[in-house]
Amino acid sequence: MLFFVNVRIDPKNLSFDQMWDVWEKEAEAAIAARSSGKIVNLWKVAGQRRVLAVVDVASHDEMDQIFMGALPMAHNLEFEQILPIREYDRFAADLKKRWKG
Repeated sequence: MLFFVNVRIDPKNLSFDQMWDVWEKEAEAAIAARSSGKIVNLWKVAGQRRVLAVVDVASHDEMDQIFMGALPMAHNLEFEQILPIREYDRFAADLKKRWKG
């Protein structure tokens, strides 16, 4: 299942240096997740503490487990948008078939 994720990092009670230390750990985890295919792609919004991602998870449960506990910054993340998405080529194929299997 593909999802578009728009997440804002809230440093809460972290000092500036602590935030960067935790974000560095988060970046390492994100790069590893991209290598494993869990993260399809990832972007950092310039000038903001915001990250955009496309993730590929097996279920809503897996997404919850990853976002709520497995990430180094889990308690500093505010998910502003999580949208189910699909590959456009598959949508285009459905259009050609007029939604008939």
